[in-house]
Amino acid sequence: KFKMKETFSALFHFILISSVVVHAFEPISTTIVAGLGTSALGKKLYNYLFETCDDNWIGFNATGLQEDLEEKLFGQHVASRVILKAVTGFMNSENPKKPLVLSLHGWTGTGKIFVSQLIAENIYQKGMASGFVHLFAATAHFPHEVHLETYKAQLQQWIKGNVTNCPRSMFIFDEMDKMHPGLIDGIKPYLDFYERLDGVSYRQAIFIFLSNAGGEKIVQVALDFWTSGREREEIELKDLEMALSLSVFNNKNSEYQAHVMVSKDNKNLVDFFVPFLPLEFKHVVQCGLAEMAAKGLTPDAAVVDHMARDMNYFPKDERVFSLHGCKAISNQLDFYID
Repeated sequence: KFKMKETFSALFHFILISSVVVHAFEPISTTIVAGLGTSALGKKLYNYLFETCDDNWIGFNATGLQEDLEEKLFGQHVASRVILKAVTGFMNSENPKKPLVLSLHGWTGTGKIFVSQLIAENIYQKGMASGFVHLFAATAHFPHEVHLETYKAQLQQWIKGNVTNCPRSMFIFDEMDKMHPGLIDGIKPYLDFYERLDGVSYRQAIFIFLSNAGGEKIVQVALDFWTSGREREEIELKDLEMALSLSVFNNKNSEYQAHVMVSKDNKNLVDFFVPFLPLEFKHVVQCGLAEMAAKGLTPDAAVVDHMARDMNYFPKDERVFSLHGCKAISNQLDFYID
């Protein structure tokens, strides 16, 4: 019993200091951990304790995603519908013809990163902390153009290695509008319809691109609806698709279409373009109340209302839409809480 206690003590200590096993990049440590798991505890216990690419750790919760989108994502009825349909359809497909590629567009603070988090949480038990979810930000991970070829080679190896290790991997790229077109070109082969590329199938992977491109046109559509006295909820995807087309696809200053949208043989690589609307005062209040609850506090409408009114809105006179959405609410809220 004492030896067993020591074994479990050592094992749980190891869990605290270890990261997820990634066979493609750590063959030596993987061998050690696998040996420990299979010989000392057995395969089932090993899979229970360590994140592995199987049903123990990965499984789509369609109901959970629908509820999260309805209850946690504020002011984005169009995006919610598109995302639920896209992710559910892909995850329920036994033999997808290509990886799922989502392109999320809108101003900062409208929920693009948050939606990516919700998707991850309803596929991976560990959510964004999963070793199978990979987040890249253009300005943070690829800041120097002079190192473009190095970035490109490393990124391609990272994608290939991780999909080899776990076909159901997710890759999130933030600030796509700031990413060098040469680096975008390096991603494109993995988005295509290939059955296998260099012996690896990418058809179960998920790629999510986040961009501010098209944000101004999306805002204009929302403002036009407000000006004409129409309800925000009347805005449909078709109303925003034209705005995206004019500002992103036909923008000579944007490299996005030429380097992401279409493959060499003119196939569309992005499956769904998802527009995010600017947030109104009521949505900022909803975000604030949700943030108080997330902090373990009792939601206080008076405190959140005070904070929301102090934030910046546009147009200047009408104060219809929040300038920064919900992005800075977590930090700003601390200032208003006694």
